[in-house]
Amino acid sequence: MTRRNWPVQDAKARFSELLEACVREGPQIVTRRGEETAVLVPIAEWRRLCDAARPSRCDAAEP
Repeated sequence: MTRRNWPVQDAKARFSELLEACVREGPQIVTRRGEETAVLVPIAEWRRLCDAARPSRCDAAEP
């Protein structure tokens, strides 16, 4: 699983590529001013994490 950092400007401009990288390579980190700000994860991994967490934390964010 390869994590890659994407500056927010690149993430906006190349969102389709970011999404494909997430599906192929796993979680992708988005940075703002050099700080890790967000992460895009494949849905299967999101669900696995939600199953491992307290159910109430992920219920509201379930896609």
